[in-house]
Amino acid sequence: MFFAAIKTVRGSSKKEEVRMPFDAPRHNWSKQEIEDVYTQSLDALMGQALEVKRANWPDGALQKSQLLSIKTGGCPEDCGYCSQSAHFDTGLGAEKLMPLDEVVAAAKRAKAGGADRFCMGAGWRSLKDRDVPKVAAMISAVKAEGLETCVTLGMLEEGQAETLKAAGLDYYNHNLDTSPEYYTAVVSTRTYADRLDTLSKARIAGVKLCVGGILGMGEGRADRIGLIHELSKLTPHPESVPINMLVPIKGTPLGESPAISVTEMARAIATCRIVFPKSWVRLSAGREGMSEGEQALCLLAGANSIFVGDRLLTTDNPGEDRDQALLVAVGFEASCHEAMEIAPKRTLIDAR
Repeated sequence: MFFAAIKTVRGSSKKEEVRMPFDAPRHNWSKQEIEDVYTQSLDALMGQALEVKRANWPDGALQKSQLLSIKTGGCPEDCGYCSQSAHFDTGLGAEKLMPLDEVVAAAKRAKAGGADRFCMGAGWRSLKDRDVPKVAAMISAVKAEGLETCVTLGMLEEGQAETLKAAGLDYYNHNLDTSPEYYTAVVSTRTYADRLDTLSKARIAGVKLCVGGILGMGEGRADRIGLIHELSKLTPHPESVPINMLVPIKGTPLGESPAISVTEMARAIATCRIVFPKSWVRLSAGREGMSEGEQALCLLAGANSIFVGDRLLTTDNPGEDRDQALLVAVGFEASCHEAMEIAPKRTLIDAR
């Protein structure tokens, strides 16, 4: 199965229509090819993205993750967007690692609220060996609740990913944030190569990857295209690709950044859907500041994953009522009354 796409003819500015496969992930995308996809008319781009989505996700599945900060604040990194950096005065103090029973209780609440994946994040530069047993216990306990598990713990050392995998870890989140060219404008305490090395360690251990970036940090469109190009070179592709809209945090270097347009978010999401046909593409942080219509546009652009719950790591997220209204409006999920009438017919919300 193929869809029609526009491609720049090498050595000229001329465009031509080419046929591209719906369902075969490619690792040889050129930056020019991704630019051609990204910059075409929005209706053509979204139409192609929806064709790819229907071909690869025919049941209309929407994956729901919930985040929990298991260790907040005091991070020695200087990521310019982050409230948890010790370099910036954001009013967020350093806290100790959360007790296991509190993590399990939060996981139970997440599952009751409809989440199927539970993501635990710690404000660390890297995972220390002394904390590995504690985090492994959390992973095992969450897994026992019937949830997929995900952690984001900073950089990994040799052997740590294998231990976490043995404990039941499904996904490791470690975003590339932006293009290699723009990266040093945002972070100076960790290199792009450091990030790729951590992803490699997780992949070698057999852990699935959750890797994406943040839009609205002052980067240009070329950097958004560059980010997608870097992600496309990962083999295999990340199983989850979160696309975040910057949530400006007062006190950080990016705290006064102007908002990126929602249509640009939709372009990035639609391009990711085409480039990563088999991956979950997540409309991630930033939904709290979007209207229902703006969120719907991003879902219709090809996103099939969201964060649920009223809190991300340290910023707000739409609560259950707003999410239910959004998903009913878009057609992802039947209302409670409709669900009762059509039961036991399978609903569209089923990430398994």
